[in-house]
Parts: sequence; structure tokens; C-alpha cells
Amino acid sequence: ADGALLVMDASGGVEAGTETAIALGRSHGTAALFALTRCDRENADPGRAIDALREAFGTKIAPLQVAIGAGESFRGYVDLVHRRAWLYDKGQRTEAPVPAELEAEVARRRDQLLEAAAEADDDVLAKYLEGEEITDAELETCLHKGVRESVLAPVVVVAAEKLIGVEGLLDAIVRYLPSPAEEPPLAALDKAGHEVLVAPERSGPLLVHVFKTAADPFVGRLSYLRVRSGIVRSHDHVWNPARGEDERIGQLLLLKGKEQELVGELGAGEIGAVAKLTATETGDTLTSRDQPYLLPALAFPEPSLAMAVEPQSQADLDKLSSALARLQEEDRTVRVERHPETAEQLLWVQGENHVAVTAERLKRKFGTAVVTRPPRVPYRETIRGRTQVEGRHKKQTGGHGQFGHVWLEIEPNPGGGVEFVERVVGGAVPRQYFPGVEKGVREVAARGPLAGYPVIDFKATLYDGSFHTVDSDELSFKLAASMATRRGIQESSPVLLEPIMDVEIRVPEAYMGDVNRDLNTRRGRVLGMEALDGLQVVHAQVPQAELGAYATELRSLTGGRGRFHAALDHYEEVPAHVAQKVVEAHKKETEAAGH
Repeated sequence: ADGALLVMDASGGVEAGTETAIALGRSHGTAALFALTRCDRENADPGRAIDALREAFGTKIAPLQVAIGAGESFRGYVDLVHRRAWLYDKGQRTEAPVPAELEAEVARRRDQLLEAAAEADDDVLAKYLEGEEITDAELETCLHKGVRESVLAPVVVVAAEKLIGVEGLLDAIVRYLPSPAEEPPLAALDKAGHEVLVAPERSGPLLVHVFKTAADPFVGRLSYLRVRSGIVRSHDHVWNPARGEDERIGQLLLLKGKEQELVGELGAGEIGAVAKLTATETGDTLTSRDQPYLLPALAFPEPSLAMAVEPQSQADLDKLSSALARLQEEDRTVRVERHPETAEQLLWVQGENHVAVTAERLKRKFGTAVVTRPPRVPYRETIRGRTQVEGRHKKQTGGHGQFGHVWLEIEPNPGGGVEFVERVVGGAVPRQYFPGVEKGVREVAARGPLAGYPVIDFKATLYDGSFHTVDSDELSFKLAASMATRRGIQESSPVLLEPIMDVEIRVPEAYMGDVNRDLNTRRGRVLGMEALDGLQVVHAQVPQAELGAYATELRSLTGGRGRFHAALDHYEEVPAHVAQKVVEAHKKETEAAGH
């Protein structure tokens, strides 16, 4: 069954990551256990950390242990269930009496433990309220039941580097987190698409969940398996219903840290791995072709931050595409795409920490060093006026020449993209040259006169022109149309457009004022606000150019408790003072490139 170990620094309080992890666990009803780590560090205060957890999340936080000492003097803990102390020396623990100076604290914390545990059982709760003695066995039973039902979350104290408290943590995991045998039946879809319940039993139908994919330096692509029902054996053939593919299971492995142990089979409740599955990806189900079942797809969070990613050197360039592809296999919360206009390779991630972790992972695991930076803003250009322009291309070389002559009307076409229309009468321009004229118009539209961005939402109407029976061809009319379009756009009051993003920001109410003030400085427009799941949700529209470092700013404003998601909504004209800066930057880039 699923269980979560939530790790919290004993020298800090309840941070944004703690709140996020608890909210995620609650939404899935996951049994949870807290480990207060780094109890041996300077400023560590396990008692204060437990109080902070109880203040934030209530009496369901159940202290299992009281730390003996803190900071450099941390040397063990008191087990509140069995009321005995464990002292550590060089990683070895010995049982000892409860220190006299901690007796009052032990009594207080044990009462908190009893209060939380009693909520899991009505009979024990009645005994607790009446002041009757609760036995250690009753307490352990309540703790296990309460954790399994997510009624409470125990807390242990640890200093991992010195191995202090590690046994206590492992004991708590074994005693209180639910075992696979306690898992309720799983909802799956049968061949007809009907929902069925499958019990987590070795004798049941085969149901294997692929929950992770990794690149192993020795065996290659490694798929991590969790057997939910039935038995899977080495060298079996299984069916992947999501891909419609047969897969051959190679040698099954048990993973113990960095060690891999060969096994012949894995049964319901067991976790292992297999190498070199060809079609299977993270989240897929492996089952029997004769009796196929499909587990619901994993829901991965949508990435909210895009960064341009570039190789540090030519050697890294050669490996980058392969490394990014393998990265996406391993981390399904990452998305990589090539921007169609800026041609940048974009790395979509969950936030700034995810950027740093991903870049480090590319270097360490795939040997590819990268540089990340905010992506370029895909501005657009358009026109506000209209004009009629002539384009004439004539070239004589002594033999067959070139001749094309057009008159175009250039006008705004709001929301209609680039549209080419012909309104020629009397055959002034033969129909076979119309495609050349349209090509000329569209090629010029690809690079605008202000800052080289695509020109959108204008109509070019071919209404007159002339041709030469010998020298005219499609290329000549394309060149003539290019001349006319370029001049026509310049004469039609061109303006710069910027992408406006729909932004949804989720923050605790206490930070609303700061967030709204910050949006105003970013030329943002607040469209509305609502309360949802204990947070305030702000709906706003903000220029993309103002969101480059917003993830950092929002984290700073809200102590890491704010989240946002942005999606393109529309384009708007850029204010004159901003447009001038964009145009000047384009000129400098052009000059630097020697164009």
C-alpha cells in the first residue's frame, strides 16, 4: 500500500514544501510519517519543529519520540510508545533509562501521542477521555490503524549522517505504515472498458504498474515495476494495452540501493525492475493478453516555467538531443519542444529549483553540460493604416529577361492572419502568376520592418499590374510583390504586438496585497479573484515579457507558498516606450551580427 515519508529539517519551521507535500498526500489519502532530520545541526530544535507541525496541521501530528539533546549534543531519543530511551555512540545504540530532566517533556509529548492515537478507535478514545490507562499494545494498534486511515501522522527524530535514530525510523515504517496486504482492491478497466475491482493478491490476474523509467549505465533503459496483482516471472511475455504491444520480460531485478539482485519472479505487493522494455513508458500497465486490465493513467503536473536550453560546447551539442529525450523518459514532469519562431530549444519544468536540478542531472547522468536562460519573447508586428503600392521588377540580361509588375492594396485584417486576395480585371496579371504574388507577400510578412518579427493580421489585395509575354514568370512577380509588400507595410503605420498571457496565481490570503501590487508593476490586469481549497486564486492577464523572472519574485513575495500557471491568450499592441526598447535591442543585435 502507498505510504509517504515526509522529511523536514529540524532547524526550520513548516515551509512551503512541507505544506505542498501534505496537501498532495491528503488529496490522495496517503498514509504519512514525518522524519525530523538534521537534529544534530546548529540551531536544530526538534521540539519546536513538532510544535510548528501541530500548530499548522493540528493534533493529528503525533510525536513518537522525544529527542535527547539537540544540535551537537543530540545523542538519541525517548520512545514514547514503550517509554524507554535509546542512546547512540558512533552509530551504535544502547537502551537506557529515560533522563530525569526529560520526564516532564516525555509525559507531555506522550499525552499528545495518546490524544492523536485515540482518535483512531472509539473504545480507546473513551478510555483516554475517562483517564484510564492505555496499554502499549492498544497504543500500537491505534497508531497503525490511524496511520493507515490517514487520521494521524507520527513524527520521529533523526540525524542520518551520524546514524542516530535510523533504526527508530525503520521500526516506525514497518510498524505503522500499511503493508501491501492491507491495500484495498484496485479500480481497473477491463477489455470492454468497464471498471472492475482487482484484489492485490498473488493468485489474482496479472497487473503490473511501471512507475519509473531510468537510464542505467550498465543495463541501459531500466523500468521500475510495482506488481499490484498476480505474479510476473523472468522471461514472461506480457501485454501493454496502452501501446497495443507485446513485451518480453527479461531478467527481473530487486533493487537494494545501488545493488541489483537477480530474482525469478515478483508477486503482488513487490517492487522490482527489468531492463530494455521496448515500447513501455512510465505510467503504463503490463498485464496478460488473455485477460487484460488497464490501470488509470498517472496524472503528472503540467510544467509552468519555460527556459531556453543551449549546450555549453560543440561536444555537448552533439549529445544534447539524445540527453533531453532520455531525460523526458525519466522525468514525466519535464517537456522539451522547439519554438517554431525563435527556433529555441525550450525546457518546460515545474519551477526554478527544477531547472537547477534538471541541468545538474543532464551533466552528471548524461554527460551534457547546458546553459539555461529565459526564452525570447515571440513578438509580432501588424499595421494600423492602409495604402496602395506598386511593385515593379525588371531585369534585362541580353537574352530572356525578367518582368513583373503589381499594384497591391495593403490594409488591416484584425484576427484574420495574413490574407491574400486577387481582384484583377481584364487579365492585367495572368492567373498563373497569382501564386508567385502570394509567395512574395508571405515571405515579406515573415520578417517585419520594426524588429524582424512576423507581421500578422493584414490583407494584401492584388488589383492591377502588367506583364510581358516573353520575360514574365512566377519568380518575377514574386519579387515585384515582395517590393510592394515591404513598402506597403512600412507606409501603413506598423506597430509591435506582444503576447498577453492568462495567468492563474494561487497564494495564501495574507499575501494578496503584495501579489496584486506586484502585478501592477508588470502591466498586469487583474480580472477576478476567488477562494479555493484555502487559497486565494487570482485571475489576471500579464504581458509575457513581464513574466521572465516571475517564478522567483512570486516565491520571494510569498515565502515559497505561491504558485502560478500561464498560457497564451492573445496579442496586444506594445506601449510606445516599451516598443522603442525592443526595436533598439533588435537594431543592436543586427549590427552586432554584421547584417
